[in-house]
Amino acid sequence: MTSQDWSVPETEVLGAIREACTSDRRAVLATIVRVEGSAYRRPGTKMLIDGDGDGVGSLTAGCLEDEVRSLAASVLESGRPRLERFDLSGDDDVWGLGIGCNGVIDILLEPLTDTLEPPLSVVDDGGDCTVVTVLESEDAAFARGDRAYYHADAGEFRELSGTWPDDVTARLEESASALAPAGTAETVTIDRGGSAVTLFLDGIAAPPELVVFGSGHDVAPVVRLATLADFRVIVVGFRGAVATSDRFPAADRTVSTAPARIRETLELDERTYAVVMSHNFVDDRLALDELVRSPVPYVGLMGPSKRFEEMLEAFAEEDRTFTEAELASVYTPIGLDLGSETPHQIAMSIVSEALAVHNDRSPAHLRDRDGALHDRADIELDDPPQQ
Repeated sequence: MTSQDWSVPETEVLGAIREACTSDRRAVLATIVRVEGSAYRRPGTKMLIDGDGDGVGSLTAGCLEDEVRSLAASVLESGRPRLERFDLSGDDDVWGLGIGCNGVIDILLEPLTDTLEPPLSVVDDGGDCTVVTVLESEDAAFARGDRAYYHADAGEFRELSGTWPDDVTARLEESASALAPAGTAETVTIDRGGSAVTLFLDGIAAPPELVVFGSGHDVAPVVRLATLADFRVIVVGFRGAVATSDRFPAADRTVSTAPARIRETLELDERTYAVVMSHNFVDDRLALDELVRSPVPYVGLMGPSKRFEEMLEAFAEEDRTFTEAELASVYTPIGLDLGSETPHQIAMSIVSEALAVHNDRSPAHLRDRDGALHDRADIELDDPPQQ
């Protein structure tokens, strides 16, 4: 696995898994299914390992990847999934020496089949889902690797492998519907007629969109960094400005439209984050007016505070006033206060701000944060989980 493959965006990892699902490629999927204590990555993190040992994605900062690749070879040979526990918290065994995670990580390794293609297609189409996989079972009705998924838009479970009785899916529906849009995961154990069944509920949310309005030289760094941060990026050019895939190869899509037709041209929802940086006062003002009328939670506007005040004055002359809710979505001057000056530094402050809004975080130093760095899923089933 090259360093480039190790650090690819999660959207690229999911794309590689989906592609492998529909090919003759022999591969193993390794997924973190449970974490106790601290770990570099959280449950739901995936790594794809080919038959030759090459991989895409990462589970740790490089601590366990060699061992996982070795285990993947045995999984391919046996054709059966296996669950492995790595205790990185001790001082006496090899996993506790010099590793900074200080937690216990459970990893499911399974031969990749086409069972993941349907839910990954849902995500690729912009939907959310929760994949449910059997890890352990005392119930003869279930075997390790049996899988179903909850289609959030359809509001229903769909079988992928094994048989899933209605009494089981009914008990999982509330949790699955909560995990899907959050993109979080959790392992739970349910009791079924005195038999314990341990399940991994893996919420996979469609990536958020970052729409960048502008086509100047300062747009490209924003596009590149946003793509690496797992945004799907759309670049929009105004008034014949050149916004093409050749100019912005990292963008998922390029569009040309008029500022007053943004809502007609684009699908804007609660997962859309807008960056307005055309540097044209009239175009930016028209774009702002369109965007605050949409469900977009973040409208980052390039320029100083005085420029925004001039926009508001121009709107007032046209009897256009803004509600508190509309103004709450506007972030100007755009970006976090990082002391940024160069194009890439400014781009980093912009993408970081959009990411903070998306994750509902108030930017601060992690050294000042109490508790876990990653939010943990809070699942409640009809009967208490048996861990």
